[in-house]
Amino acid sequence: MKITKFEDLPIWNLSLSITKKVYNLTSKKDFSVDFGLRDQVRGAIISVSSNIVEGFEKNNNNEFIRFLKISKGSVGEVRNQLLALIVCYITEDEFRAVNSELEDLSRQIGGFIVYLENKRANKQFFKK
Repeated sequence: MKITKFEDLPIWNLSLSITKKVYNLTSKKDFSVDFGLRDQVRGAIISVSSNIVEGFEKNNNNEFIRFLKISKGSVGEVRNQLLALIVCYITEDEFRAVNSELEDLSRQIGGFIVYLENKRANKQFFKK
């Protein structure tokens, strides 16, 4: 599959799917009124897809890799913040379901970074 736009990236599509789920969780009664945590979680999950797009749009392997690493860090941030389970904002099942998808996304981003680093050594992902 040839990737010509960021919408073609499986990691971008997966990040959007997870974003919807995180927004649903953070809209739950108790979670939604903890404005600081709610806004922090939402900002971090939006950062995931935003950094994928920003890196892709740079049309440069080094920049893309840099932004993918930021995106991967944001996935970890969301995983940490969803420990809202501890304060009973979400159920253990809700946490496990979303956390599993976040772990998968983190692995996929990490794998794509390795792929791009190998491409960088051999041939650019982005043609100049």
